[in-house]
Amino acid sequence: MGGRPSSPLDKRQQQHLRGQVDTLLRNFLPCYRGQLGASVLRQISRELEPREPAGCQLMRSKKLPRVREYRGPLTRFGGHPPRWQPIFCVLRGDGRLEWFSHREEYENGGHPLGSMALTGYTVLTSQREYLHLLDTLCPVSSGEHTQEESDPLLEMPVNFPLFLQHPFRRHLCFSAATGEAQRAWRLALQGGIRLRGTVLQRSQAPAARAFLDAVRLYRRHQGHFGDDDVTLGSDAEVLTGVLMRELLPALRAQTLPGLRGPGRNRAWAWTELLDAVHAAVLARASAGLRAFQPEKDELLAVLEKTLRPDVDQILRQQERLAGRLRVEVQRPLESCLRGKVDTQLSLVTQKLLSTMEAVLSAVQTLLAQGMDRLSRHLRGNSSGTQLRKEVYSFGEMPWDPELMQTCYHEAERSQGHLGQLVVPFGFFGTQSLVFGAQDLAQQLMADAVTTFLQLADQGLTTALDCTQAAQQLEKVRGRVLKELLEFEGDVLAVGSPALTIEGISKDIVQGVLLQRIDRELKKALGASDVSCTLDGCSEAPWDQTGVDEEAEAQRGTCPEQPGSGTEVQSLCPLPAPRTFRS
Repeated sequence: MGGRPSSPLDKRQQQHLRGQVDTLLRNFLPCYRGQLGASVLRQISRELEPREPAGCQLMRSKKLPRVREYRGPLTRFGGHPPRWQPIFCVLRGDGRLEWFSHREEYENGGHPLGSMALTGYTVLTSQREYLHLLDTLCPVSSGEHTQEESDPLLEMPVNFPLFLQHPFRRHLCFSAATGEAQRAWRLALQGGIRLRGTVLQRSQAPAARAFLDAVRLYRRHQGHFGDDDVTLGSDAEVLTGVLMRELLPALRAQTLPGLRGPGRNRAWAWTELLDAVHAAVLARASAGLRAFQPEKDELLAVLEKTLRPDVDQILRQQERLAGRLRVEVQRPLESCLRGKVDTQLSLVTQKLLSTMEAVLSAVQTLLAQGMDRLSRHLRGNSSGTQLRKEVYSFGEMPWDPELMQTCYHEAERSQGHLGQLVVPFGFFGTQSLVFGAQDLAQQLMADAVTTFLQLADQGLTTALDCTQAAQQLEKVRGRVLKELLEFEGDVLAVGSPALTIEGISKDIVQGVLLQRIDRELKKALGASDVSCTLDGCSEAPWDQTGVDEEAEAQRGTCPEQPGSGTEVQSLCPLPAPRTFRS
């Protein structure tokens, strides 16, 4: 168990998967091209809109989103035969995890034994919970009897485990020496998972919004309405996740019945197969997106040159088209909204407002504590060295996972409440909302810390004694907290795009609206593709979009959601079940 097959897929199967990716790209890229024009037009339109005075004057932090590099000894379950063995792990600032045979190998610049981009992983700290997960991956059918073999995972109970689970990739099993080390690693790993998961949402490029809108449009054409977490990850990872969801039903049907051996061995064999399929799909998707890059760059340049000079005329034409469409759809649309949406909006608003208020309150409290700590050190005549250390620690607060956990936890606590949106709205994107709230908390803290330090630097001079300097800091503290309170009622910014309660609500409701409105309009108008028409005239939801333009060299994908149910060509015959045994 835990071993890695030498060749999970033969050449014929790899060729088949390349064909599946090519088919996806042929269907997806036209959607992407079409959305590029709409995205550039929206950007130009926003640039021409009158700018209202900003209600919040927080300065923008120039530090890029990152994870604080974390490293230390762990024990890893792996090898041939699999066993627990000591290693030295390093979490890089871009959210990649590497492991070495020992610390000296890392310090001497040696190559890691292995590495993994953390996109889409989930951290489990319970051995019982993880073993239960393995049991559910390949349940034993009724009447099937297998002779159980020794289970290395149970031979040595793990006191402080760190299990990294992914729906389409191999699992990683680690163990820390103490509970304190386990907690520190858990927080660091969760930060890396979030950083890599929200790379699209944080970007500001017009091509980014176009990519995300194209993914949603493509999936609507495949019968997916509503929203989920499929857009977590880079561009290549997102498309890989889309195709893996389509392939999953056929893979399960073909492979699981042929796997033999103890249940957990079968579960590991299943994850090894998925990992091999995922790797092949990601490599082909990455290559396809790289090949499209020159065409995309040229198209963006042409769109900018052609749309900007005539933008006023184009926007008037768009409004005339939208006006005619409103006349056509107004009555069935209003009927659909009154009957199936209006009654649920108060629930959505309540859930989202309570989440965001809790997160913002935690940010304000943590920021005030940090500013008070600086004032105390200043009043206490701390040495220059100590004071510089405190100022540095204050500036690093947004990137300290232990400190920020109080803010992140408020978003995590809301996940259960947000899960209540699944039944009335069919909304499966709760992880995206949680990550978005956590990104907001980090960005807001970074902006507030930057503002405090810059204002303090402007107000403090060598002519002031410690008491006067502390008084000056109190004034700056009050100003920053005031701006932070004003921020709660204004635009909630992640990056520079706007993230508002209204915008999030629209993001949640839009999927179910499109499905239900599409159904009602088809009844009333007999239209065959109303959903596409509506999509072309609607604003983009949740303007927190972007894309990691370079496809991943590391393998990655997104959190699991139910398979699409879309009929896909079956994967060509898989290797004999023995190939997947460890």
